[in-house]
Amino acid sequence: MTADTKTKLLEGALRTLTEQGIAKTSARTVAAAAGVNQALVFYHFGSVDELLAAACRYGAEQAVSRYRARLAAVTSLTELLAVGREIHEEERADGQVALLGQLLAGAQTHASLGPATAAGLDLWITEIERVLTRVLTATPFAEFTDPAGLARAVAAGFVGIELYEGVDERGAQTALDALEQLGALVAALDELGPVAQRAVSHHLRRTNRH
Repeated sequence: MTADTKTKLLEGALRTLTEQGIAKTSARTVAAAAGVNQALVFYHFGSVDELLAAACRYGAEQAVSRYRARLAAVTSLTELLAVGREIHEEERADGQVALLGQLLAGAQTHASLGPATAAGLDLWITEIERVLTRVLTATPFAEFTDPAGLARAVAAGFVGIELYEGVDERGAQTALDALEQLGALVAALDELGPVAQRAVSHHLRRTNRH
């Protein structure tokens, strides 16, 4: 029963953040969403802030687990960007984009939310890094890229686009289209013959030395 109650509170907190926003998220509103007594918020988590931090981590773990198999099947950068767009559309429809906006806004006033949100994003970054390491290994770019740093850049780009979409949906879609075009360019280079790939690698080495 304790585990079930904690899960109800975690899910209630996420639902409250998404539907009512950080400003209206309290022990009372979360407990109402969870269908439990608000005293249980403090019994299980000590404070509303700690509950929100735990809910952030819980939500990220649930989301990443839904897409882990799909990401593991990605075989190219173009496919990664396409899957990223699919995930974005699904997450927006489920209210997860709105939730991320509330978590980032709440991090400004709730000290525990910042590290928790970062930890949640790190779960995505880990999965993206695994894909990038795998798909870039056989390309001319393998020795010139840092999958860990690139994974953070990709994650940050998608977070930015998700937030930007709230004020300029068309602009956000244009940004996503541009990312896909970049992926197509990389794919075109990847399809070059061995002689052309060696030429690209040689040029990149010379550029890096400068």
